[in-house]
Amino acid sequence: MSRKRVAILISGGGSNMVALAKDMRDANHPAKPVLVVSNTANVGGLTKAADLGIPAAHVDHRPFKGDRQAFEKKLQEVLLAAKPDIICLAGFMRVLTPEFVAPWRGKMLNIHPSILPLFPGLHTHQRTLDAGMTVQGCTVHQVTGDLDAGPILGQAIIPVLPGDTAETLAARLLPFEHQLYPQVLRKFASGDTSKITLFGDQP
Repeated sequence: MSRKRVAILISGGGSNMVALAKDMRDANHPAKPVLVVSNTANVGGLTKAADLGIPAAHVDHRPFKGDRQAFEKKLQEVLLAAKPDIICLAGFMRVLTPEFVAPWRGKMLNIHPSILPLFPGLHTHQRTLDAGMTVQGCTVHQVTGDLDAGPILGQAIIPVLPGDTAETLAARLLPFEHQLYPQVLRKFASGDTSKITLFGDQP
């Protein structure tokens, strides 16, 4: 059976992209990376993709000066040229319109740093602390036209520790993001959408 073709969208250092790509080095993996695209030029993730032997490109949103439709049209062209079966958003910091997402429905994944449906959007770690939560986590979900609201495929949950800041919480959660996303992609590319749940050590 041929391996699914995966395009990964990033905006920065690309640590989740690297975790996905390294897992796909397994010859028995049901998917393979065919493209990494950033919405910002000269970010570390593009260099890492090239070092991993993955074709890398950027579609910088800034020259489009707020013309989201024009930006998304160009991004769509770059993606379509790579003929992906699955798109993984991995720290991609642009909100995509329902029109962009529609052709990829059921084929696009995202990782979000909260236990959805709690805290969609930005600043999740600080919002978790402000709400007095005792746990925080991350979620891999299918992307729909509604922000951070698609079907959930996996979650990792860690305790909030006394003295945690948004920065320490983010740093402790990141290794679990790197575990969860590859596991979800491996199952998803095999046609399995059953949910994965990981738990961090209790204090």
